[in-house]
Amino acid sequence: MGAAVRGSNAIYLLDACQSVGQLPLDVDRIGCDLLSATGRKYLRGPRGRVSLYVRRSLLDRLEPPFMDAYSAQWTDMHTFQWRPDARRFEGFESSVANKLGLGAAVDHALGWGLDAIAARNAVLADRLREGLDQVPGVRVRDQGEQRSAIVTFTAEVPSLETLKRALLDRRMNVSLVSLELARLDLEPRGITGLVRASVHYYNTEEEVDRFVGAIAELVR
Repeated sequence: MGAAVRGSNAIYLLDACQSVGQLPLDVDRIGCDLLSATGRKYLRGPRGRVSLYVRRSLLDRLEPPFMDAYSAQWTDMHTFQWRPDARRFEGFESSVANKLGLGAAVDHALGWGLDAIAARNAVLADRLREGLDQVPGVRVRDQGEQRSAIVTFTAEVPSLETLKRALLDRRMNVSLVSLELARLDLEPRGITGLVRASVHYYNTEEEVDRFVGAIAELVR
């Protein structure tokens, strides 16, 4: 995508909320102009904080949706000047505790190393997919050449919501992806809903195997 739009007037915004914290990211290699991400997912930071990268050459082409005394300077009665950096997209009122929490989460991930995290996640996710592939009535639905630590699958059960609650009773957390949340992807494939199980580097092989065993018990 970056190569396709390079040299044009197009603006390339990448939503990387599922990638930040689990995969190495390089905005220059990607070629994006903006990259946004939430801190609460693979970074495991507090809910309510997001990060936004803006390529400096793009700053003057974009106008923030609001302004205050933090994002802009009131230069005289009839003019103002935006901040010279991407903080023009921030507001004065924000949670300091959440900012500190997000910073701590970033430092923690960098301390482990994104390459090491990605490698560990790949081992766990592959183990999970291989295990689920062996369960009758379960079908892994992930696509792509480089798959992430998010494992999606369908299960032949009366209700995915009931399956989710049964897993929660076993202290196992999954999320459900409904057709309304991913219609462009799911509808052409004839899928009405997915179960999403996400592993992270702190998970163990034994936990992955226990999860597969629970799915095998529940999908009968």
